[in-house]
Amino acid sequence: MRRSIPWQRIGRITLLILRYVFGATFAYGAYHKLTRRWMTSTVLREHFEQRLSEIDPHSFSAAYLRFFAIPFYRPIAWVLTIGQIIVAFSMLTGIGVRQSAALALFLLVNISAGSYFNASMPPYLITAVLLMLDLERGREGDDKPVSSIRERLLE
Repeated sequence: MRRSIPWQRIGRITLLILRYVFGATFAYGAYHKLTRRWMTSTVLREHFEQRLSEIDPHSFSAAYLRFFAIPFYRPIAWVLTIGQIIVAFSMLTGIGVRQSAALALFLLVNISAGSYFNASMPPYLITAVLLMLDLERGREGDDKPVSSIRERLLE
């Protein structure tokens, strides 16, 4: 990266900040699910059933909840929790960012399909796509501590 192009540097730094915020959000989500025992209880099924009672019964989201999410709430809880752990680790360490951004996009789209779409979702969907499309291999100029950790881990 050339320092003569300030907008490019600003873009890289902005994407790096977005990555850390994204990772922190997913870390909080995973922490919440682990402490509330989503993987071993019926909490997620109860959330799905409550949401199903609040939405139009003929909508796509209702069908998604009725025929997919509620019957498979336990594996969904596992995939969601473990997926959030993977995304958080990846975004906070810088290892496998594009792959984890794709996983995050998958999780976010499925959350949206279950009628849990709200005003905070578009920024997360856009951030996931931006991180997936980021072609810069390393963050040596912006993220030296993480790059050195990555090099030590991959040796």
